[in-house]
Amino acid sequence: MSRSLDIRLAALLAIALAATLLAWFLMQAGSGAMARYRASFTERTRFQAQEFFLFVDPKQLFMLNLAVMMLGSALAWIFTGNLLIAIPVFFALAMLPRLVYAALRRRRMQRFEQQLPDALMMLSGGLRAGVGLNAAMQQLVAEAHAPLAQEFTLMLREQRLGVTLEQSLNNLARRVPTQTTVLVVSAMRIASETGGGLAETLERTAHTIRSRLQMEGKIGALTAQGKLQAWVVSLLPLLLMLILNHMEPEAMSYLWHTRLGWATLAGIALLESLGVYVIRRIVAIDV
Repeated sequence: MSRSLDIRLAALLAIALAATLLAWFLMQAGSGAMARYRASFTERTRFQAQEFFLFVDPKQLFMLNLAVMMLGSALAWIFTGNLLIAIPVFFALAMLPRLVYAALRRRRMQRFEQQLPDALMMLSGGLRAGVGLNAAMQQLVAEAHAPLAQEFTLMLREQRLGVTLEQSLNNLARRVPTQTTVLVVSAMRIASETGGGLAETLERTAHTIRSRLQMEGKIGALTAQGKLQAWVVSLLPLLLMLILNHMEPEAMSYLWHTRLGWATLAGIALLESLGVYVIRRIVAIDV
């Protein structure tokens, strides 16, 4: 009897030791993964903030992102009562900074393109008045707004440090990689290399860009209904699930707490993503 008790105690000690070692290994792996994620996040955020001419501490943004991830997963757990839903929400919110950065970057480039025609006309007017290109750009920087003023200020600073006009234009095209910027850079390089009239080249380029932006605006207005349809298609099932969960919580509990319900949710998410993707591809018309 005592021998069997000793065997049970030894087995329990072995299980406890194994559980302790497993917990220690998971803690070490988790801390290492968190350290690597923090280093990658801060390095990427520092570069992205400098691209927007924002000088903030990336560590504070990392703590803010971590707080949003924890708060979002906690709210998902409170409202659904299911840990299997809260865990994917936690990791999905880790992609939120990249989505925000992509949206802000796209908006910044669109604003830069909208400012370019007037900026080129101002440069052309300065050149026709007899001033040099650098003096015309200084006047443009003094009167323009961000982001165009920031980019041209950086071009002027590069040229003061000895960078050639061609290289500064290439740097501008690298920082703002849009078709409009490439068109402007190519036109200015060709005019400077061939000795053509830079003022006339800038004026023609401004008219071309303005016509292109007008065409894009018309296409955006015509495809606005399709874009709205994509939002309705993606949000309507979620709204219906919330309403049904409020009206029939017992029936909807099978959707949240059973494997068949989880598989149904996965199928809904897949079909919703495919539907939104197809609609977005249809209304995405390249000019």
